[in-house]
Amino acid sequence: MSTEEKEEFFELRLYVAGQTQKSVTALANLKKYCEEHLQGKYRIEIVDLLKHPQLAEGDQIVAIPTLVKKVPLPVRKIIGDLSNKEKVLVGLDIKTIYA
Repeated sequence: MSTEEKEEFFELRLYVAGQTQKSVTALANLKKYCEEHLQGKYRIEIVDLLKHPQLAEGDQIVAIPTLVKKVPLPVRKIIGDLSNKEKVLVGLDIKTIYA
């Protein structure tokens, strides 16, 4: 693993619809995984589609909550409350980089 890989920064966008249980759980799980695996190397943007429904179109959001990894490429999407840690880490390419 090169130094460049270790320094990658993750830009994550979590689409939610208000403070539903699934949305709250998804955010809590995401923060936990990021702190465990990406300390200081991530930024989470939360988009509440109840307040900004027009933003769903840009990332083609069809279900919520949905997590979108914008950077590093490739863009990836994970739907649900993010409770399956293994699926989230592999889906975000964290498992392969930081395992």
